[in-house]
Amino acid sequence: MTHHRSIYEYERNGTANLFLVTEPLRGWRHVEVTERRTKTDWARVIKDLVDVRFPEAERIVLVMDNLNTHTPAALYEAFPPAEARRIVERLEIHHTPKHGSWLNIAEIELSTMSGQCLNRRIPDRETLEREVAAWEAERNTLGGPVNWRFTTEDARIKLKRLYPSIDG
Repeated sequence: MTHHRSIYEYERNGTANLFLVTEPLRGWRHVEVTERRTKTDWARVIKDLVDVRFPEAERIVLVMDNLNTHTPAALYEAFPPAEARRIVERLEIHHTPKHGSWLNIAEIELSTMSGQCLNRRIPDRETLEREVAAWEAERNTLGGPVNWRFTTEDARIKLKRLYPSIDG
């Protein structure tokens, strides 16, 4: 599951983007700090996911938000065709519905990180990277699964608003 957030401002140096990937059942997450949120930045995070984080996995089921930068085409823009194809073939991509960020477990993790780690001004990128890495290490050591509070009934109610009715 991936998500990004680009609202963290430094006092002097502008903003940074955070990509978060998580394996919620194992209670594992990784946060990548980048300067921007481009297709190439996303592609690098996905390559890292495939080659470094889960090199033994035959297939990675990737659930992510519906951003125009989050597409297999981005991999082909960032890497030579054979390399992009190799990465894409390891992925099974599913998108959360538009306006369905409440479905995105990575969004829940980012919200948790915001409250526990980034609830103040961060003076510079180095401090941001250090704080995020410390939060990530502590969360992964605890290894708790993501606390996804939606019941099936909640999902039905919310999804009903996201999709047109099929009743006559």
